[in-house]
Amino acid sequence: MTSPTETASEPSAAQLRRWEETAIEFARLAGAEIVASFGRTLSVRYKTGAAPAEDALYRDPVSEVDQRVESLIRARLAEHYPDHGIIGEEMEDHPSAPDCPVWAIDPVDGTTNFVNGLPLFAASIGVLHRGRPVIGALWCSTSHALRSGVYHACRHGPLCFDGAAIDVGPNPAVRRRLAGEPRLDPGTVLPWETRKTGSAAIECAFVAAGLLEVARFERPNVWDVAGGLCLVEAAGGAALACSDAKRGWERFAGFGDDPRHWHGQLVIGTEDAVMRRTDAAT
Repeated sequence: MTSPTETASEPSAAQLRRWEETAIEFARLAGAEIVASFGRTLSVRYKTGAAPAEDALYRDPVSEVDQRVESLIRARLAEHYPDHGIIGEEMEDHPSAPDCPVWAIDPVDGTTNFVNGLPLFAASIGVLHRGRPVIGALWCSTSHALRSGVYHACRHGPLCFDGAAIDVGPNPAVRRRLAGEPRLDPGTVLPWETRKTGSAAIECAFVAAGLLEVARFERPNVWDVAGGLCLVEAAGGAALACSDAKRGWERFAGFGDDPRHWHGQLVIGTEDAVMRRTDAAT
């Protein structure tokens, strides 16, 4: 049960650690369910496309694992923090008590990869306090350590992988780094080799771990990036957002009062890379 002090002011370091431990627990639970189901024949439905003639619209798959994992996490969260809110990809929101944290859950980010057997996906758990990410825990199917595990961090804390602080930097001998890009406009020239992984959460984790120098997301949902943004901040990275074309690119300061309906472009990475990428996007 949340204490009154958790809603009245900024969370204490002890409170953040408790939330981080719970987020790690949820991420590991999700990872175990994903691993146990990987390669099996799963039931899959699509958020778009309802007839064979609409094959081109068969996007945004949802597997039985997505729904089962989110149900499990919601049940566990209700036990730990019944007054906290939940924003999940697959189910209706659970509103929080005033000023209480909100958990943003993506049970399987990269579901298209997952249902096709491509082993590149993640489970993302983020905690928002007054719209700003303060906790991130991402179970990733692969990592800088060449194995699955959980990247995690709390606000003002270090970036960790499976409980150990990490400081993974690029190989200085590499002259051309990698960038996560959904697409490039014709004529755009960037100083990176571009990749499209199919998972925003994976790309957030890889930016934080130094495997990607920069990543751009066109219109991410809050559950796609909430946990990952906390990792990037813990690693010393930067994030710029553009939710209003007239205002242009600004330092990401949170998802506002209604996180579910936040939509905008987002660029994350090293300070220099983020500035160069947003300059190219204007």
